[in-house]
Amino acid sequence: MEKPLDYLNNLAENDWLIGYDSRQFNQLAQELYLELTQLPVSETPPKVILAEREPLRFLASFLAACAANYPVFLCNPDWGTQEWQQVLDLVQPDIVLGMGRWGDREMKRTYIKSFPLSPSHAPCPMPNDATCFKSAKPPNAVAPQCPLIMIPTGGSSGQIKFAIHTWETLIASVKGFTEYFQLNQVNSFCVLPLYHVSGLMQFIRSFTTRGKLAILPFKALESGQILNIKQSEFFISLVPTQLQRLLQNPELTEWLTQFNTVLLGGAPAWNELLEKARFHRIRLAPTYGMTETASQIATLKPDDFLNGKISNGQILPHAQVTIHNQQGEILNSNQIGNITIKAQSLALGYYPIIQENQDNFQVDDLGFLDDQSYLNIVGRSSEKIITGGENIYPAEIESAIRATQLVTDICVIGIPDKHWGQALTAIYIPQKSNICSLKIQTLLKDKLSKFKIPKYWIPQQNLPRNAQGKINRQQLEKIAIEYLQNSLK
Repeated sequence: MEKPLDYLNNLAENDWLIGYDSRQFNQLAQELYLELTQLPVSETPPKVILAEREPLRFLASFLAACAANYPVFLCNPDWGTQEWQQVLDLVQPDIVLGMGRWGDREMKRTYIKSFPLSPSHAPCPMPNDATCFKSAKPPNAVAPQCPLIMIPTGGSSGQIKFAIHTWETLIASVKGFTEYFQLNQVNSFCVLPLYHVSGLMQFIRSFTTRGKLAILPFKALESGQILNIKQSEFFISLVPTQLQRLLQNPELTEWLTQFNTVLLGGAPAWNELLEKARFHRIRLAPTYGMTETASQIATLKPDDFLNGKISNGQILPHAQVTIHNQQGEILNSNQIGNITIKAQSLALGYYPIIQENQDNFQVDDLGFLDDQSYLNIVGRSSEKIITGGENIYPAEIESAIRATQLVTDICVIGIPDKHWGQALTAIYIPQKSNICSLKIQTLLKDKLSKFKIPKYWIPQQNLPRNAQGKINRQQLEKIAIEYLQNSLK
């Protein structure tokens, strides 16, 4: 299997980066690799935290660390003090590449220098233009041949974890993708964070297939900045909230219709959004996947979507999905149960524990495979709300509320209730400030059973979602409890 520098050398003469200087990128990656490999060697390769804000430097640093066989931890430079404390305590890094905030001190990096970490493993006091290193290691030790790539997950719950991947697991995901879409090259238009699996895999697909890669911050796209590309040759990846915002702009809606494929993932999409995309003939491809599987393992092809198919698509060639009941027995078609994934792209575990022979990964999602082996997700087991003995999944209620077109965002949770076990609570952003919850409830009476209509309604100006559109339910529960306590005083 080709290694990172092999791919880089293959692209040496290609103008493959849109909006950036491809040769400058190649040179930067080579220089960073040389700097890293000239460091004193140890029995244990130095652990690299990568928090570069600038895309070119992020990707060059990522390739250099992988080529040097150093374990690399992808990080969000905008994490706050609490998140950085978690990461630094967990990782205890030897090298920090990039910039982030630590209290009132900003961690910066321009040139590689050597500074010992403090005994508490907090970042050392770094002067400007510095990278953080532990003390020098004994020379002549051999580095492993398979660098570990740690990709963050779980940030929306407040507890950051790192799924352990390798270059091989990421390439397995690429091969499944190219085989499924019958491609030799993948051209990607990336508006998602590169430190997240959704952004990183767009780079990996283009980089390893000699495709083109366009990178543009979503805010720039939303403001009308459009790179000069032939959309019909490109894939673009979006999360539902991004698609919703782009569809509010007629010019950007028309721009989206020109893409070969618009991959949609990161969080469940609601029916109204899907119908609007179908109305505009956008070649949407709803996907199902996660950090642990190195992005998607199921995708609905655009032609199926435009023909009215509703599902998360068929399973990609590198993965297998089975549906199990609570006793672990495999269920037949159209039977809802727990989803178990077997994939060549599966993470090895969560840092620092590598699971031996981790062949099957049981996820929190519930779903079924239909007669054509299309995967259908119905909800998350952990989000199930039990009220008055009835099992309720928020996705159904949220979809019905969105269909009223009286809210711009909605999340349904269960809060403790001494009579019902849990009380259904809708936290929403009204479409207009004068819209009251009673009007929404009236429209729901013919769509939902009485016990599925939320008991409490809490209007908000915004909902806590991360960059991938995933809601922070723990934070919402705190908001709901505080709101209800104050309203009942």
